[in-house]
Amino acid sequence: MEHLRVLLIEDDPMVREVNRLFIEKVAGFEVVGQASNGVDGLAQIGILKPDLVFMDIFMPEQDGIMSLHKIRELKLPVDVITVTAANDMKTVQEILHLGVFDYIMKPFSFERVQGTLENYARFKRRMQKEQQLTQVELDQLFHYHDAHVKANQETATKQLKDLPKGFNRATLEKVVHYLQSVEGASAEEVASGVGIARVTARRYLDYLEKQAEITMDVHYGGIGRPVNYYFSK
Repeated sequence: MEHLRVLLIEDDPMVREVNRLFIEKVAGFEVVGQASNGVDGLAQIGILKPDLVFMDIFMPEQDGIMSLHKIRELKLPVDVITVTAANDMKTVQEILHLGVFDYIMKPFSFERVQGTLENYARFKRRMQKEQQLTQVELDQLFHYHDAHVKANQETATKQLKDLPKGFNRATLEKVVHYLQSVEGASAEEVASGVGIARVTARRYLDYLEKQAEITMDVHYGGIGRPVNYYFSK
């Protein structure tokens, strides 16, 4: 099977680049186009005809849910994996009702993206190979996908419950994505890169380290206090 062609729709340039790196790190996938909103994304689907759309939900001009509605109304032959920071059940249900292959909760790891893309590749191979499917083969496809959805729902519920008071999920997501885009950074560098105060960056970094989402290493310079550097896993 040839490389599976992916259109990436995400309004944040930094997150878009991290997503591109993640997707192209998985064997058999290539990003053939990028868009910063649903309007441009929908136009590119028609031009590029990708196999898969990897799409954010919260975007200007036309959000991911409206874009999904239009993809279904136009009967465009493309599969969709949605990426969202939303974890309320109403949004989750609406996304699932619109027939996405999978949805991924922000912030996410490379392993989560790799897992769903490899599952999608298996799905596409089976669809291209078989003219007819048995009930057992259908169960293997759909139940594997259902397990991913259930696991993601449980993770979202846990994240919502465990997030400390005063923490903002969007800020947490930006800190995670910034660390994924660099080879280690201090709290000051994270603060500058994300656009938050250094004390705020340190709070989020300390939280992520305690959750074992990132690692920390102490760098000793020639003069002055040692500096903590944080690394994405």
